[in-house]
Amino acid sequence: MKRPILYVAITNHGFGHATRTASVAATIQKLCPDVLLIMVTTAPRWLLESYIEGDFIHRPRAFDLGVIQADSLTMDKDATLAKLLDIKKHQNSLIASEVNFIRQNRVDLILADIPFLAPLIAKAANIPCWMMSNFGWDLIYRDWGGEFIAIADWISECYSKCHRLFRLPFHEPMQAFKNITDVGLTGGLPRYSADELHTNWKITAPQDKTILLTFGGLGLQQIPYTNLQNFPDWQFITFDKSAPNLPNLVKIQDNKYRPVDFMPICGRVVSKPGYGTFSEATRLDIPMVTIPRDDFAEASYLLEGITNYNHHQIVTPAEFFAGDWNFLHELPQPPKQTQKIAKDGNEAIAQAMINQMGSTSE
Repeated sequence: MKRPILYVAITNHGFGHATRTASVAATIQKLCPDVLLIMVTTAPRWLLESYIEGDFIHRPRAFDLGVIQADSLTMDKDATLAKLLDIKKHQNSLIASEVNFIRQNRVDLILADIPFLAPLIAKAANIPCWMMSNFGWDLIYRDWGGEFIAIADWISECYSKCHRLFRLPFHEPMQAFKNITDVGLTGGLPRYSADELHTNWKITAPQDKTILLTFGGLGLQQIPYTNLQNFPDWQFITFDKSAPNLPNLVKIQDNKYRPVDFMPICGRVVSKPGYGTFSEATRLDIPMVTIPRDDFAEASYLLEGITNYNHHQIVTPAEFFAGDWNFLHELPQPPKQTQKIAKDGNEAIAQAMINQMGSTSE
């Protein structure tokens, strides 16, 4: 019997799509060890390996770009538009080269988060395309107006060819998709004990005074690290390699560790709006501190989600970038909804994919 082969195509934007999709791929591999995963992304291999423990093929290809950014909050719309028009112009050759690869490798199914060419590639290769996300790129671009409207229409048309969408929490309506299955939160689970982390990284502050600062793969150039001197008996944890060396700042530079590994020992996570961080923190019931983003249409859905289902503090950009971080002395707000949110997204998507590939794994 042929081993099931899954082609996993990931949006070429930051690290968030790569980590949330890798956590689902890792669950598929655990439930069905004979699956062959082909991870199609320009995200670095070490990032995928920090979520997927078994073997996989890494195919560095980009079928979209998300948004071209200088850092986590600064967007270059002109460069983004030029690149999107270039993808549209060359879509046929992009699709053709992948169809050849898919046929040669006898791929059974595509899982995509959430590159809009994936349904067209699947259609040309005559296999199903299933997708997972809490938003589509058509939402982001349509919100920008002008020349982006025609681009958004083209992307909605691509999405409409998708066979099934697993719609993640904190989502927009995603109306372009014809067949939608709602699932719970996805993400990685911590791999290390609290004792290990405290010992290895010399973290001695109590949990309520241990704060994780995480701003995704792009980092955030203007984080006001000088504010940390206002909290001498607190400890802050960052993955930002360019952060200054401060007595109360622990810099994590070992790629085997992920932000989610440190969340259980922290009293709060401070982050820009991003599904991956919000989801992992909410799965672990760790309060979130975040700032609104008016220029990225997904952000309002994320903020609504975090407000409804997790302890939270929404601070203004002025408080974050120019204030003294006094918000850390205030208690987070409780979630607005009393009903808990489902947290089984990894398993729900993985099981459906395995059933579709017709694999029987004991």
